[in-house]
Amino acid sequence: MLEPIRQAIENYWRRVFNFAFRVTLDRELARKTVEETYLRAYVGIEKMPVEPKLEPWLIRIAQHVLEKRAMPGRGPDVSFELLDEKLRSEPTRTDVVKSLSQPQRNFYLWELKQGCMTSVVNCLPPGERVAFVLNAVLGYNEDTAAAVLGISTSAFKVRLSRARKKISDYLAPRCEHVDPRNPCRCPSRLGVALNRGFVGRTIFRLSEQLRRGEKQRGERDYANGADFAH
Repeated sequence: MLEPIRQAIENYWRRVFNFAFRVTLDRELARKTVEETYLRAYVGIEKMPVEPKLEPWLIRIAQHVLEKRAMPGRGPDVSFELLDEKLRSEPTRTDVVKSLSQPQRNFYLWELKQGCMTSVVNCLPPGERVAFVLNAVLGYNEDTAAAVLGISTSAFKVRLSRARKKISDYLAPRCEHVDPRNPCRCPSRLGVALNRGFVGRTIFRLSEQLRRGEKQRGERDYANGADFAH
């Protein structure tokens, strides 16, 4: 009786955590969501599907948990305006970066890309945010993602299209990863990000396996904003 749950935890807890974290930007809430997801899965173990439907079933449970705990009426925790103020409102801070070793600099640059894109996604309304994470991060096709949300494929396409447009509208004139001619460049923004605590703080770090590069099957990070803006 416990073996299916044990296998489900071992195989998918990272994916469930990553989904919840990307949607909420809250590590503690993501952790609690994982716990409740598997508790509910155990209670409903007689309905547990086999592969390849197991992971989407768990993600759907996680989404229900988030709808109950965190998302009813909850708007974005950040806005595009606040993000600009956080990262682009003061000149380059080379003094903060000078003391970093090259490995430290490389890590913080990666973390800045991840934190910036995660924050951009969290500027979206909840429905569009979830649609984007399911498709762009977990790699679900439109039919599978729509089934997770309990909506039609056409409705999911609308949400995803709106999410992509808002992200593209924000990144297109700013981000160097969308257009190398754009003014916002990670190396020049790193000092500001460190000084303001945008990197180097737990809330903007992804789950442990992502930081070690151990992404799960079909999972993408936010290394290139251009991939997600179109």
